[in-house]
Amino acid sequence: MKRSSAARVLAVSLGAAAAQDYNAPPPDLSTLPALSLFETWRPSIHVLPPAGQIGDPCAHYVDPETGLFHVGYLHNGTGIASVKTYDLVHYYDVNENGGYVIVAGGPNDPLAVFDGSVIPKGVDGEPTLFYTSVSSLPIHWTLPYVYGSESQSLAVTYNGGKNFTKLEIPPVIPGPPRADVTAFRDPFVFKNGDLDEAFDSSEGTWYTVISGGVRDVGPCIFLYRSVSPDFEEWYYLGEWFSAPANSTWGNGDWAKVFGYNWETGNAFSLDQKGYNRDGNTFVTFGVEGSYAPIQPGVTSMHAMLWASGKVSAQDSNATFTPDMVGVLDWGLSAYAAAGKVVPSMARASDNDTPDRFISYVWLTGDVFGGAVGFPAEQQGWQNTLLLPRELRLLSIPNVVNNELVHEIASWRVAADSVTGDPHSCVKLETLGIDIARETYDAMTDAPSFTEPDRTLTEEAIIPFETSPETKFFVLDAQLSFPQSARDSGLQAGFQILASELESTTIYYQFSNESIMINRYNTSAAAETTSGIDESPESGRLRLFDINHWCRGEGDNDHDNECGPDHQGKDNNKVDVSNHEDKGSTCGYGSEQHIETLDLTIVVDNSVLEVYANSRFALSTWARSWYSNSTGIRFFHNGESEVSFSKIRVADGLYDAYPKRER
Repeated sequence: MKRSSAARVLAVSLGAAAAQDYNAPPPDLSTLPALSLFETWRPSIHVLPPAGQIGDPCAHYVDPETGLFHVGYLHNGTGIASVKTYDLVHYYDVNENGGYVIVAGGPNDPLAVFDGSVIPKGVDGEPTLFYTSVSSLPIHWTLPYVYGSESQSLAVTYNGGKNFTKLEIPPVIPGPPRADVTAFRDPFVFKNGDLDEAFDSSEGTWYTVISGGVRDVGPCIFLYRSVSPDFEEWYYLGEWFSAPANSTWGNGDWAKVFGYNWETGNAFSLDQKGYNRDGNTFVTFGVEGSYAPIQPGVTSMHAMLWASGKVSAQDSNATFTPDMVGVLDWGLSAYAAAGKVVPSMARASDNDTPDRFISYVWLTGDVFGGAVGFPAEQQGWQNTLLLPRELRLLSIPNVVNNELVHEIASWRVAADSVTGDPHSCVKLETLGIDIARETYDAMTDAPSFTEPDRTLTEEAIIPFETSPETKFFVLDAQLSFPQSARDSGLQAGFQILASELESTTIYYQFSNESIMINRYNTSAAAETTSGIDESPESGRLRLFDINHWCRGEGDNDHDNECGPDHQGKDNNKVDVSNHEDKGSTCGYGSEQHIETLDLTIVVDNSVLEVYANSRFALSTWARSWYSNSTGIRFFHNGESEVSFSKIRVADGLYDAYPKRER
């Protein structure tokens, strides 16, 4: 039988990988032959092509005929490829060997195809891709913009998404509304009840946001409305959402900086269950900026942010005014998120699942966009998409109304909360971020073990009684702190992928209210090979003061004395409504206590994702070398006290690609 190209790549890579000794010190890995590290750090459950480079997630949709969810991505800088899933667990290449569904080369896009999004029932009732067609390069926010270099065009699929045929018409949006832009790309189509009301549009009207900015003014998102049934006419509604160049939200602690240009903007509406066209309007957007004023050679920075706020209109211009802004993923290499509505009746859901907005984030190489040379040549693949995430409006009830609440931040006091009494409680709202429930259930269905609860008061690094046998596992745990911890230098958490020679330390630090990932000892290969980033990663998470028994909150929602309903731990069958269990589940059992830190740590070989309290995500690379670097340890720096509970490890992840040869 003739082997496919993917099978040939695999055979070569497995043979080369077998020659590596992961019990011995690593050589200079940049000197190894091509594909020799194909399997060394490759993840098992994440979306990535059979080989080559994965770029921005884009062009997702639920096929109205099959109910399958198609997850698209830029591939090798050449076009868009796609996988499909019926359960958000297993993925199948839409085309053999991860082939493209659309590539550059037409009259509208002679040089490149950038991101796009799909109208599920568009032209002729078929899935229709609305994408950025590129006719001039290079394009970057620091360069003079060539008007018309980025236009928006249409393509339609008649064969289940295997390929999108470009319509033989000019771009439906030929260029930006003004000449002095920094970018004009990544259209995202959506429906929105607030915009329908503001413009007296018929229910179900399609809108699109297009990302970019205005030179010397700041980044922005341009808004258009579809005004023809064939989607060939779009009416401009203004610079919907904007910010001054390189400004911050508040003091910048909770949302980084707004930069100079925005990319991959998505707009959607959420309620506490999930997607709701008439819910609260949210936007996610990628930030391009600079660590310093614009100068030749300045290193760019990127961030992946979100915002929620009010939609208004005056005459023919719409305005989105945020009242909270946060970070979708704090990882320095996490960027370019894109999502799509997955209806409850889709095959990728079930009858008990609400309509959801599922978002994927791109984890780039350590050098943004992927390094040249090592490790791309030795791996034969670059980058990955992170796990699918359900986004929703998250309520945090029973929060003590003190100084921790009142900031310009990534949360807001709910409108139905009573705030006049300084001794009252309030309900906060923010963006809820959880691993998609099907994905989480599948990950934790692996053989698991628990670790006894433990309270530490002195400096300690203590190995688990049992540790994973693989580098593919999920660690769930809860950490509780006394009130005195706020004024301490406490650092507490876990070391993972640990051995005598390697370890990665993940801990919460009260001094800057952050979850930290220390990678200085992550990889022995970093001592012999340049190009393996060891820099620490961090992200801010405020743990509020909670009082289940206080009164004054608008809806008196006391069902969960620990704060928000953490979806992941519900799946773990943690009883958060049992008052007698409050000592372990809700901190120290007093009327007022610090919110419990609720951690889920996913290790998929070299891909590390940290989730906390259903509102925090931080993702990065952790490229351990030695085969025995699989241990888990408690970590505590000896400041104050910490109690660890509800500790469970699911060891061994599934293969997300049952039809790929690997």
